[in-house]
Amino acid sequence: MYAVIRSGGKQYRVTPGDTIRVEKLAGKTGHKVTFDDVLAVHTDEPKFLSGEGASKAKVSAKIVRHVRGPKLRVLKFKTCGQYKICRGHRQDYTAVQIGEITL
Repeated sequence: MYAVIRSGGKQYRVTPGDTIRVEKLAGKTGHKVTFDDVLAVHTDEPKFLSGEGASKAKVSAKIVRHVRGPKLRVLKFKTCGQYKICRGHRQDYTAVQIGEITL
């Protein structure tokens, strides 16, 4: 059984027991999180739910830890003149372990 969920503007395919990295969620380590925005569910039977059927499903998960991604460097450069700007960015992520998918 797997489900496709939406979190932080991105879509993730999850199965029970998976650990995924989503954009930062509010909550402390060990707290429960429920993903209500389920786009599709595939059950063990040859059955695929999407649209109205999948919108009633919920995915429960547990926050494992909060992490930061690698530093990404952004360089703006123009050949004429002395224009060069270097900036960095580190994205905050939350590692979440998927518990169960309920229909």
